[in-house]
Amino acid sequence: MGGLDNDICADFLVEAREILDQLGEQMVTLEHAPDDRDGLNAVFRGFHTIKGGAGFLDIQPMVVLCHAVEDRFDAARSGTLPLDPDTFDGAQQSVDLLMDMLDCVAAGTEPAPVPDILLASLRMERAPAAATPDLLAHITDDDLADLDFDALLDSLHGKGTVPGAPAPAVATAEPAPRATAPVDNVTPISAATPRKPPDPADATVRVDVRRLDAMVNLVGELVLVRNRLKTIRPRLRDEDLDRVVTALDASTSRLQSAVMMARMQPVGRVFSRFPKLVRDIARQLDKTVELDVVGADTELDRNLVEALSDPLLHLVRNAIDHGIESPDARRAAGKPETGHVRLAAQQEGDHVAIEVRDDGAGIDPDRIRDSAVRKGLIDPEAAARLSTDECLHLVFLPGFSTRAEVSDLSGRGVGMDVVQSKIRELSGEVQIQSSPGVGSRFLIRVPLTLAILPTLLVEIDEDVYALPLVRVVEVLAHRTGEPMWIDGQRVLDLREEPLPLLSMRDWLGAGAPPDGLSTGVVLQSGEQRFCLDVDRVRGREEVVIKALPRTLRGLPGYAGASLIGDGRMALVLDVDALYRTGIKSPTRLIA
Repeated sequence: MGGLDNDICADFLVEAREILDQLGEQMVTLEHAPDDRDGLNAVFRGFHTIKGGAGFLDIQPMVVLCHAVEDRFDAARSGTLPLDPDTFDGAQQSVDLLMDMLDCVAAGTEPAPVPDILLASLRMERAPAAATPDLLAHITDDDLADLDFDALLDSLHGKGTVPGAPAPAVATAEPAPRATAPVDNVTPISAATPRKPPDPADATVRVDVRRLDAMVNLVGELVLVRNRLKTIRPRLRDEDLDRVVTALDASTSRLQSAVMMARMQPVGRVFSRFPKLVRDIARQLDKTVELDVVGADTELDRNLVEALSDPLLHLVRNAIDHGIESPDARRAAGKPETGHVRLAAQQEGDHVAIEVRDDGAGIDPDRIRDSAVRKGLIDPEAAARLSTDECLHLVFLPGFSTRAEVSDLSGRGVGMDVVQSKIRELSGEVQIQSSPGVGSRFLIRVPLTLAILPTLLVEIDEDVYALPLVRVVEVLAHRTGEPMWIDGQRVLDLREEPLPLLSMRDWLGAGAPPDGLSTGVVLQSGEQRFCLDVDRVRGREEVVIKALPRTLRGLPGYAGASLIGDGRMALVLDVDALYRTGIKSPTRLIA
């Protein structure tokens, strides 16, 4: 293909993937309401649109498959053959296969032919369809320079004219009556048919992600310069400089917000995949499950939206596999046969909370504890001292599983540890709440963006460290002589609540503070809070996260680095790793 054809193909791949993401959800909705005419038409149009684009690019396997699905849903539209579960199974398999075909096209390889068994499940005996007009026969190589891909799809839909097509003369006399029957669902094309008014979506433009990333990096550098000026300003005490820095601060904040918004995407782009996923897994396990999606329009940085896909996949899959009981078991427990999984998102300040909740059997903490001991993941004596919340968090240990047998879905001891490690990479946290017999709730909190992170800056001697502000509960002052020792662990009595105490100096091996004074920062790690002892707290500052220097990569406790307002480098700390490596946690006492 030439360069222009590659551009057209790239546009088709983007559009087709978006359509397929919607089709999975639309077909699940249609399966619950098969009489919904609008839903049926939407599904038909989706496959029809993909078929048109694939036909133009001569991707024959996609054309064959889409045509077979299109025929089946057209029969439902005409009332010839109602929809049934087998039809939806075949259509969902077709969506998966079309996704695979798009991957092949993107990789420059030819998609494999459609399996005969899938075509047979979709095909039915019908009279030969009338020949479809060859809408593209008049397009020559010279015309491709003016080809509008979106208009092309419209023409294949029977809307507007074919891009670049010569317009027929408009009759001045009374127009002849239209044919009463459309040919193969394509509306006859006329120059006399007015073009549709501009769609509001036409006001958008596709931008290469690398350009957005470059803009974010430049804004990040500008933020660093702004912070530097704000640090210098008090020393110079110049009114003109104060006014200029204040104006620059306001302009930079607005620019930063605008660039961040350009990278924002609704989490619905991830959520839209799950109705189909829930349906497929539930049918595989012979369970009846409904998915409730809330807050799909909540926006996140596009990198976070993509990175959350795998953790949410594991959590939703586990909710159906481990949480939701079989219909017989639910009836015996006095529950409705249909289980419910809730996937919800909402913005909370400068971070987003995402919830995966089910009304299944819940998690038995004693069973979790026994399984971890049996697999050698925790010492029996240490396990006996675990609280209920700590028992629940054992599911995040690598190699943990309650399944005795290995299936396609679970039993290998991987999945939940991947969830926690991935969320930590995103500077977020995951919490578990569960009630046996009632259900479970997994709560993920992640920052709105990964590029610029609100932090609390703390100092040890002359070195500066940054703590993600979303993990900071409160800041308090105390003398180093106040802590107590309980069960070999330093503990701070905070309002009659014992908190594990970690000295940052001890963690770094830096010795005691020279003045004997320190400040405590209460941090949240999962369900557990602990106090981090530091020399001083500098205050809040937004930092631009950069990759760690090569000499520090792989060291536990560090999540990144940044330059702060006074020009020094600050290491961004991993709160969960601090807790794991610095606190005498029972989950670390392996026999």
